[in-house]
Amino acid sequence: MLIIAQYGEIFIILACLFGFFMAWGVGANDVANAMGTSVGSKAITIKQAILIAVVFEFLGAWLAGGEVTNTIRKGIIDPELLQADPQLLVYGMLAALLAAGTWLLVASMKGWPVSTTHSIVGAIVGFAVAGLGPSTVDWGAVGTIAASWVVSPLLAGTIGFVLFKSVHHLIFENDNPFTAAKRYVPGYVFLVGFIVSMVTLTKGLSHVGLELTFNQSLLLSILLGVVIMGIGLLMQRRIKFEHNANDHFGYANVERVFGVLMIFTACAMAFAHGSNDVANAVGPLAAVISVVQTGGEIGGSALVPWWVLVLGGSGIVVGLVTYGHKVIATVGTGITELTPSRGFAATLAAATTVVLASGTGLPISTTHTLVGAILGVGLARGMAALNLRVIGTIAMSWLITLPAGAGLAILFFFMFKGMFG
Repeated sequence: MLIIAQYGEIFIILACLFGFFMAWGVGANDVANAMGTSVGSKAITIKQAILIAVVFEFLGAWLAGGEVTNTIRKGIIDPELLQADPQLLVYGMLAALLAAGTWLLVASMKGWPVSTTHSIVGAIVGFAVAGLGPSTVDWGAVGTIAASWVVSPLLAGTIGFVLFKSVHHLIFENDNPFTAAKRYVPGYVFLVGFIVSMVTLTKGLSHVGLELTFNQSLLLSILLGVVIMGIGLLMQRRIKFEHNANDHFGYANVERVFGVLMIFTACAMAFAHGSNDVANAVGPLAAVISVVQTGGEIGGSALVPWWVLVLGGSGIVVGLVTYGHKVIATVGTGITELTPSRGFAATLAAATTVVLASGTGLPISTTHTLVGAILGVGLARGMAALNLRVIGTIAMSWLITLPAGAGLAILFFFMFKGMFG
C-alpha cells in the first residue's frame, strides 16, 4: 500500500505512456489488417484507407470499447489473490503493456500481421506466472480466449465463404450482372449498417450514458441501416455502364459497384476493430488507474474513464498514420488476389464476427478473423487461389506471438519490481 501511495502519480503517468505505446502498436499492425482488403482490392487508395480508419477506429474505441475492456482487465488473473500486494498488479500491467507494445513494434517493422490480443494476453499470463505463480491465472478464462482464436477464423471464414457464394449466385451468374449488382448491392449495404449499429447500440453505449432496450436498439438499427442504404443508392446512381470489348459480361462494371460497397465495409471494419481492440491497450491501463485511485483496492468494478478510451483511440490513430502502410501492403495482396467483390465478402464477414465478439465481451483477434475471412473467400474459388507460402509465414508469426509477449513481460516485470520494490 505504501508503495502505491508513494509512487501513485508515477504509476499513472507510466501506464498512460505505455498504454499509448501499446495502442500505437495496435494501430501500426492491426488496423493495417482491417484496411488491407480495401486497399488490396483497389477499391480505395492507402490515403483514403487511413482517413476512413482514423475517423471510425476512434469512434469505435470511444463509443463501443468498454465491454471487452472489462474482460481483459478482470478475466485473466484472479484479483482476490493480489489483495495483499496490489503493487504487483501495477508492475504486471505496466510490464504487459510495455512487452506487448515492444513485440508489436518488432512485428510491424518486419511487416508481419500478428495478433495484438495474443500479445497482451500472453504478456499478462507471463507476468502472472512469473510474479505470482501459476495458481493466480484463471486458466479457464485463458482457455476461452484461446478457443476464440480457433473459433473466430472458422466463423469468419464460413461467413466469408457463404457471402461470396451468394454474391456469385445472385450477381455474377445472372444474365445481366451489372443490373443484378445494382439491384442486390443496396441490400448488402443495409446489412453492413444494421450489423454495426445493432452491436454498438446493444452493448457499447452504456458508459456514454445511453441505455436502450433490445427492441429500441433493433428499431434504431433498422432505421440506421435504411439511412446508410439510402446513401449507398445515391452513390450507386453515379456509376454508369461502360462498354469494354474485352469484358463481354460487364464484370468490370460490377466490380465498380462493389467498389462503392467496399467504402461502407471499410468503415464498418474500422469501427468494429476500434471497439474490440482498444481493450488490448486500455484494459491494463484502466486496471492501474483503478488500483492507484482506490489506494490499493483490487477487483472494484469501476467503469473505464472516458478519457482512457480517448487515449487508446488516439494511440491507434497515430500508429496507423505513422507505420500502418507496411502491413497494409502485406495483407492486401499476399494471401489471395482480391477484387472489390471478394474484398467485400471478406471484410463484412470479419466485421460481423468482430462486432459479435465485441458484444459478448470475448477478446478475439481481428487479425485471425480477417485472415480467416480472406481464406474463406479464397477457398470459395478453389485451393489454387491461395498463396500457401504467405499463409505459412503468417501462421508462424502467430505461434511466436504468445511466448514472445510472455517472455518480454517477465523481463519487464522484474525490472519494475527492482526499480520500485
